[in-house]
Amino acid sequence: MGRQQYSGKIVGLLLAAGRGRRFDPSGARSKLLQPLPTASGQTVLATAAGNLAAVLPICVVLRPGAADLVTQIAGHGWVQCDAADDGMAASLVCGVQQTADAAGWVIALADMPYLQASTIRALTFALRQGADIAVPIYQGRRGNPVAFSRLHLPQLLALHGDQGARSVLQAFPVVEVAVDDPGIHQDIDIVADIRQ
Repeated sequence: MGRQQYSGKIVGLLLAAGRGRRFDPSGARSKLLQPLPTASGQTVLATAAGNLAAVLPICVVLRPGAADLVTQIAGHGWVQCDAADDGMAASLVCGVQQTADAAGWVIALADMPYLQASTIRALTFALRQGADIAVPIYQGRRGNPVAFSRLHLPQLLALHGDQGARSVLQAFPVVEVAVDDPGIHQDIDIVADIRQ
């Protein structure tokens, strides 16, 4: 999908280029392709993408050779990150480059399917109200996703390593958005994280 769909909009960036080695050290099973124990039985990735897309136009960042993941995000924009093995920042930079004309970004992780659309709406609202960086907070603890205004485009494009945007969060003022969403702390790292 072309860049024009992102121009001037707040975009949901879904980072899905990691290898998920903690879930399956052999790499044989992708945690993003595991069905969730819900009535729909959707996969982790399809659910995470659907939650983000319920609020924003999205761009999913995938690693090379991820055709099996592409089928889970049909109808959504995506980009292949050839440098995915360089760390989370490489995936983030790749997604920001693809959507560089956006007004801002809500950067979400594909292994967080329990995140509520209401949290994405709250972060988007914070950006529209003038926040340059907004993070959700639940029971006194920050979580994901994190929202950035266009003001931070240069800092996001300069990221490297496996820390994601942590350095930007530490260097600039952050608006904390209180949410009633335990999903901001729940990612799928091991098989037991796919709750019944």
